[in-house]
Amino acid sequence: MESTMNATTYRHWQLEIDADGIAWAKLNKFGESANSLSTEVMTELGLLLDQLDAKPPKGLVFRSGKPAGFIAGADIQEFTRLDMPEKGLELVTRGWNLFNRLAAVRYPTLALVRGHCLGGGLELALACRYLLAVDEPGTKMGLPEVMLGIFPGWGGMLRLPERVGPQAALDMMLTGKSIDAKRAKHMGLADECVPPRVMESAARMLVVSNSPRRTLPLLQRLLNGPLKALVASGARKQVGKRARPEHYPAPYAIIEIWAKHNGNALAAPRLIDGIVRSNTARNLVRVFFMQERLKGFGKESDFKAGRVHVVGAGVMGGDIAAWCALRGLTVTLQDQGMERIAPALKRAYTAYGKRIRDRLQLREVMDRLIPDPEGHGAARADVVIEAIYENLEAKHALLKKLEAVMKADAVLATNTSSLKLEDLRTVLVNPARLVGIHFFNPVSKMPLVEVVSAEGGDAEMARRAAAFVKQIDRLPLPVRSAPGFLVNAVLGPYMLEAMRAVDEGIAPETVDEAMLAFGMPMGPIELVDMVGLDVAMAAGKGLAGANVEPPKCLVERFNAGNLGKKTGKGFYDHASGKPAKGTAGTVPPGLAERLVKPLLERTQQLVDDGVVADADLADAGVIFGTGFAPFSGGPLNYIKNQRA
Repeated sequence: MESTMNATTYRHWQLEIDADGIAWAKLNKFGESANSLSTEVMTELGLLLDQLDAKPPKGLVFRSGKPAGFIAGADIQEFTRLDMPEKGLELVTRGWNLFNRLAAVRYPTLALVRGHCLGGGLELALACRYLLAVDEPGTKMGLPEVMLGIFPGWGGMLRLPERVGPQAALDMMLTGKSIDAKRAKHMGLADECVPPRVMESAARMLVVSNSPRRTLPLLQRLLNGPLKALVASGARKQVGKRARPEHYPAPYAIIEIWAKHNGNALAAPRLIDGIVRSNTARNLVRVFFMQERLKGFGKESDFKAGRVHVVGAGVMGGDIAAWCALRGLTVTLQDQGMERIAPALKRAYTAYGKRIRDRLQLREVMDRLIPDPEGHGAARADVVIEAIYENLEAKHALLKKLEAVMKADAVLATNTSSLKLEDLRTVLVNPARLVGIHFFNPVSKMPLVEVVSAEGGDAEMARRAAAFVKQIDRLPLPVRSAPGFLVNAVLGPYMLEAMRAVDEGIAPETVDEAMLAFGMPMGPIELVDMVGLDVAMAAGKGLAGANVEPPKCLVERFNAGNLGKKTGKGFYDHASGKPAKGTAGTVPPGLAERLVKPLLERTQQLVDDGVVADADLADAGVIFGTGFAPFSGGPLNYIKNQRA
């Protein structure tokens, strides 16, 4: 940047006017690692605009003063203090009016977006005439408010459809998904996409260029105008497949505010109060903070892995290896021969192909996933993960071999789901080093990973394991070694009770419908098919005890070789790739409460036993590990609210 003519410093903003008369507004929120739009930040932005009104610049560029990230969104802490109806209206009014003012200034404005630009941050960028996206991996743009049970009320519902068309905009707003810099340019959200080295000069040129913004095609303009009702109807149908309005009202409110009020939530004050102060929003904000707490466990060590060695190329081991390679690590995958490793490589290639369009980039990722039947990679790996079948003797032999060749400071982990670490580590010279890193299936979709510690285990190894989990963009949950740990231990009795109901003559479809209506993303019978009936049999014996009779419906299918989705048939036929379900019958009164009761009781018991440290972590683990109705805030929060 050229020499500064004058500068004004606020608590959170710094305003500089360069020699060309261009104003640079830099946000560096005081005392925080990331920028967010708190009341104080927004008030100062108003003062900054007052200053520029008095002497308009040739152009105004917004940028971040943080090393990473543009603006993460509104200050979510303030959402927890919206206890009065007028507070929600006040929050929406403040942002709506301020960003409308920004959009109406006489001089050209530009948002220089580098790093995450989410929620209110994107709404600020949308209020600018131009948006310049910096092409690097961390640049992500989105309106994820729906994930918190609320809506983008500061202009996002108005301006995003005008920029990218209503269908693309609603897709972003109703799913909460974010897009990268290149995608933003392709959609028309960003005017330009440039590398970091030229971002300042590109911003300077674009803001004073007087270039017209891209005009939406005629059909998109019609869909954003006279044909809104058509788009809204389609959007409601799509949302209805994923979320029920009684559980998640926010996506339905977004559609209504866009379609009926042109994105202005102030025109529907009843919706503001009903959404912002709803139990769903309160619980989803709580879930957000629990998620941040899980991420924090990955920050307790500065350990960073470069190489990972996975032993066991089955579905779980192969998918763990594939995920690690996708996240940038060099991975060696070991099994008894190439014929066992090849299916995992093929599965990884197919999965990568759905995510990566660039063929060179796809090749780079595949090059990081290295078949290693002889196991040479174990000696160089920073993390070694044992993921073979659940047999104590086989795992003993493998762990003993691995310890003999591994680096002394490398993490030695098991992905066991049913065996205790205390039993597995008896053959090790240094038994304290063994930790559990327990993934869930499917690895690419399940965000939670349990980090398991045994009595007397090496605490630093557990911290390193958590850091590794966070490094690969997963949520580490510390748990104590115990049968089933947390997630499987609560799922076992829940699925068992569901199959008992089937034994009593209730159709699997009806059982599943009861829990879908409760708010689960998947019914328990379909979940058994996904997990595998063989796994359910083994887990049932381990968790319920060998003397407990398994459900007849499970035994019959297991004996017939119908093991669920993996064999194409279980409780449902999966020949098409999806479960073929009949029509669900009338759900008997109280069925959902009956089915969920064992899960609730087991979760509380595991907290009481110290398997997981506290109720909040238990709720977080069950939500992110099983999909337990997020709008409820988790099983123990659900119990508390039921008693209130």
